[in-house]
Amino acid sequence: MTTRVSDYISETLSNDRINTELYGKYNVKRGLRNADGSGVLAGLTHVSEVHGYIINEEERTSVDGKLFYRGIDIEEIIAAAMAEKRFVFEEIVYLLLLGELPTRERLEGFTAFLGENRRLPRYFRKDSIMSSPSSDIMNKLARSVLTLYSYDENPEDHSPENVLRQCIELIARFPTIVAYAYFAKKYYFDNQSLVIHRPLAEVSTAENFLALIRPDQKFTHLEAEILDLLLVLHAEHGGGNNSTFTVHTVSSADTDTYSAIAAGIGSLKGYKHGGANIKVMSMMEDIKQNVKKWDDEVEVEDYLEKILKKQAFDGTGLIYGQGHAVYTKSDPRAILLRDKASALAPEKGLVDEFNLYRLIERLVPTVFKRIKESDKDICANVDFYSGFVYKMMDIPQELYTPLFAVSRVAGWCAHRLEEIVCNNRVIRPAYKCVRKHKAYIPLSQR
Repeated sequence: MTTRVSDYISETLSNDRINTELYGKYNVKRGLRNADGSGVLAGLTHVSEVHGYIINEEERTSVDGKLFYRGIDIEEIIAAAMAEKRFVFEEIVYLLLLGELPTRERLEGFTAFLGENRRLPRYFRKDSIMSSPSSDIMNKLARSVLTLYSYDENPEDHSPENVLRQCIELIARFPTIVAYAYFAKKYYFDNQSLVIHRPLAEVSTAENFLALIRPDQKFTHLEAEILDLLLVLHAEHGGGNNSTFTVHTVSSADTDTYSAIAAGIGSLKGYKHGGANIKVMSMMEDIKQNVKKWDDEVEVEDYLEKILKKQAFDGTGLIYGQGHAVYTKSDPRAILLRDKASALAPEKGLVDEFNLYRLIERLVPTVFKRIKESDKDICANVDFYSGFVYKMMDIPQELYTPLFAVSRVAGWCAHRLEEIVCNNRVIRPAYKCVRKHKAYIPLSQR
């Protein structure tokens, strides 16, 4: 008799379902969320702050979103960098890891140190990446990070100094691993030519990555500026986002740096987290195909209604890229990317598509309130525009989420260091078992 998984799945489904009324009965914070949608306070941090509303006398008031890295408004950092016409991601990495802004001399030394660590260990590319390629770059990235443990002469030293060394090496190596994993995927799974470039030590992270993924290594200064902006905006977002909390949780168990960061990668890969911009792009393609007149508000609004009613697109009832757990009136990252998309669209001949994005952003709050009968504030989040900006830069879709990881590893590392320095308690929330007790039945009587 042939045994299949389908022979067992019905038992799993029937025995794992939980009556949703029990969550209310036992006051369970589903998704670690309070009843008002805010996150359960699970820790304290110096690393960053995500500000989206004010609580006054138990009433929540919506405000324009703000994002602070080590207490500094990210909009101020980006404005200064643009005024000085320089790349700023390396400064952000320094700020997140060390907690303060570097002097020019310290920044130059740190930037050079990152550049020196971009090359992978000897034979790693051939033995780890090329010999076992993956169709999914995020999975390959996680596997590569775990493999780097074997190349570390002191992988189990959890002292802050050693962990900082490991973190700097990982941040420097992530772009190289992602680029090589991408070309291995193109060669082995897409039957395309194999192109491998050596990482460049003397340029910015954004410039290095573009040089690594372009067969001719050519890119414009504007493309590098935009990628640098994307890296900065994705570098950190508080300790409560799913992947960073994962790194906190795993780190609290006193495991090694490579295991903790690999766990963060696994979380970020999910479509409800780092993979959300891919869902946005799929949704937008669906809208473009089903809405004949992109500038017709009525037609666009009707189709958004269908999506919310689970009658269109993927049937989930979700409009991807809209709404956020913290931001209410606005997501500062989305605004910065929207402005950049506005400047890029005319150059790329995509003004009509950009206008469609803007129209959807404007219509969604009204449609959501009408269909869901909710007074919740809805704003476009960073994922709504990031995929569109990547598209205009001709960056392949399979690199969207890996690029997120290239950036967010800086935040993960900052939080891992904070967990090691400040906390000495394993994270262990409770789950209540709601299964009734029953007697064991001997095998012969079943």
